[in-house]
Parts: sequence; structure tokens; C-alpha cells
Amino acid sequence: MNKIITISRQYGSGGREIGEKLAKHYGIPFYDNEIISSAAKESGFSEVAFERAEQKATNSFLYSIAMGMSAYGNMEMGFSTMSVDDQLFLAETKVIRRFAQKGPCVIVGRCADYVLKDFPNVMNLFISASIEKRVSRAIEVYELVKPKAEENILKFDKRRSNYYSFHTGKKWGDLTNYHLCIRSDIGGIDHTVQTIIQYLGE
Repeated sequence: MNKIITISRQYGSGGREIGEKLAKHYGIPFYDNEIISSAAKESGFSEVAFERAEQKATNSFLYSIAMGMSAYGNMEMGFSTMSVDDQLFLAETKVIRRFAQKGPCVIVGRCADYVLKDFPNVMNLFISASIEKRVSRAIEVYELVKPKAEENILKFDKRRSNYYSFHTGKKWGDLTNYHLCIRSDIGGIDHTVQTIIQYLGE
């Protein structure tokens, strides 16, 4: 299998677990938090700065204003007129592209489908599930009480949508951005993994 697999996913849909299982099946690297740690090490920014940039993407209008004004202050960090958020995104972009250049891998989130849009061997997946199943999974896997699970689903989905739209100019979850969109709640995580393997081929 000579593909780079990017996974975008709704909160609670099991997208990360699906990505890990795909990587294990194909015997290829899996990248998620490694992107932040590598970008932080290479850019000089702390990992907390990357996490805060993603956390700010709650209200798209306020997020755009904040990021355009460089939400971390007016420090000059060597990128001249770029906001700190743009510097952070550029640092992540460099890491994602370098990981992809090494060969087949699975990359979760962080606009990887857009970052790698000029790579010929990329397969972009979007994992979704019903709100009921996502709430159940959040309660089971993340050990959240139901109100908190519902709150997190709405918050994280909105955050991912705004972050994606801000950096790509495209709509998160738009079917035309992906090669395969699949619901993980229909047959479960393992069934979803097998369906994706059938689609991608051995």
C-alpha cells in the first residue's frame, strides 16, 4: 500500500482509533500528537502554544480577528508580518509535509488533507457518526458524564470546523474535500476499518 492517509473526524467518532488500526494493518507510521511535538521542537514555540491556537477556534468571527491581530501579543518572532497563529500553522505544515515525504503513513487532523493537496498519493478520509453514538463513546472512552460529553462534542466539532475554515478557506466536512466519507457507528470501529481497507486495497 503506497498511500498517505489523512483522517478528519467528528469528535467521538473514533477517527483516531481507526487511524491507529489502519496504520497497524499496513505497517506504516501513525502521526497525531507527534506533529505538535516536532513542530514545537523545530520552531521554538511551546507545545502549549500550538494547543492554544487550536483551542481558540471556537467562534469563527472572533477567531479571525484574534488571529489576524496575533493573539499571543506583538512579539516579533522572525516571520515579519505573519501572525503567531500563521507561524504555528506553517510550522505544523512543514512537519506534515516532511512526514509525508518519508513515505506511506496515517496523519490525523490538522488540515492534513489541505496541506498535502499537491501530493499525488494521498487518500483523504472523513469519519462521522450519529450524535447519540458519539455521546455514548465519549462517556465510555473519555469517562465523561452525559452533559459534559454533549458539550465537548459541540465544542470540539465547532473548533475543528473554524480552524479548518480559517486556514484552508474550505468547509470542514464538505464531501468534496475527501475521497471517502464513512460513518463509524453503522458497523462499529473494526467494521469501519475493514471497509476502508477494502476501499484502499491491500
